[in-house]
Amino acid sequence: MKEILDKISSYNLFNYLLPGVLFAFIASKMTGINLVQNDLIIGAFVYYFIGLVISRFGSLVIEPILKKTKFVSFADYKDFVTVSQSDTKLDTLSEANNMYRTLMAMFLLLILSGIYSWLTLKFPIIKEWSTILLVILLFIMFLFSYKKQTNYITKRIKSNLK
Repeated sequence: MKEILDKISSYNLFNYLLPGVLFAFIASKMTGINLVQNDLIIGAFVYYFIGLVISRFGSLVIEPILKKTKFVSFADYKDFVTVSQSDTKLDTLSEANNMYRTLMAMFLLLILSGIYSWLTLKFPIIKEWSTILLVILLFIMFLFSYKKQTNYITKRIKSNLK
């Protein structure tokens, strides 16, 4: 167990585990769906996965919306790769930036969870389709996450070859 804990980076802790724990706790209070785990080991994996889903939602939904509305703008990825080699603080700043995006995504998903909970009271049939719909949405989200990550890897390789 200690070996696993030693391998958890601050990025994993603040972008996956913390949002996962917070979401599970708050959503359980808001919706009545108990996501809080009694077993610490199982809980760590469940919270990590919840946090991973929240982070991917932030990356695939929140970030593009903020870019499209020009609320944020990004530097060219090639410039990021070049500067990150000499500016050691850039990785820390980028990690904090991603944490803020993940927390925004967490709060939006909490709002959507509240709306979902309310809708299931009004339209009970929604509950019958919840599991299959969730699996389909997760599949689609991780499909696009894979595509986005592959594009980042490709950009990074091309940036380092030039």
